[in-house]
Amino acid sequence: MRYSREHKQETHDRIVKKASVRLREKGAHGIGVADLMKEAGLTHGGFYAHFDSREALVIEAFAYAMDRSMDHWRKLTGEAVPEKRLALVMESYLSALHRDNPGHGCSIPALGAEIARESPKTRKAFAGKLDEMIEMMTDYIPNLPRKAARKQAIATLATMAGTMLLARIAGSSELSDEVLKAGKDSALDGVKREPKVAVKKAKQN
Repeated sequence: MRYSREHKQETHDRIVKKASVRLREKGAHGIGVADLMKEAGLTHGGFYAHFDSREALVIEAFAYAMDRSMDHWRKLTGEAVPEKRLALVMESYLSALHRDNPGHGCSIPALGAEIARESPKTRKAFAGKLDEMIEMMTDYIPNLPRKAARKQAIATLATMAGTMLLARIAGSSELSDEVLKAGKDSALDGVKREPKVAVKKAKQN
């Protein structure tokens, strides 16, 4: 039975969406192709009608997950004034809800360590999405020159992802809550402090 191009694309997208959730929950090597196809309601044999390799699916699933995170940030900050956008992202990111739902959260704390051990092609694809995320966060720091804002965005994202990773290691516990609060306070302090430093330097010059 032959399917239309639209049907094939819909099936392809469904596999990617399901895979993006399961990979974040189980890890890049914690679930096999057969299981991923079963999650999408398909047989293992149909996999290669949609993807050249498992790596190709992993790359698409990672990209999908990163795009969904950035879409969430856009919706979250759409009505906010520029100066408040980064704080809103941090409040949502460094939350118990995000900690307890890795399958629907950011790929960096969920899969970052594994990506670092993947093939150069996979790492390059992930790095491209990481750079998009950094640029988006840079846009949320309006009170600094672009270069300084990007530096702050990288530091903030590193704090956010590292905090989430440690919070998940600690599980749903008092320690985990303590880690989330400490990371959030540190990230917010960094964003509040940076413009003052920039202004002070400008006056000195």
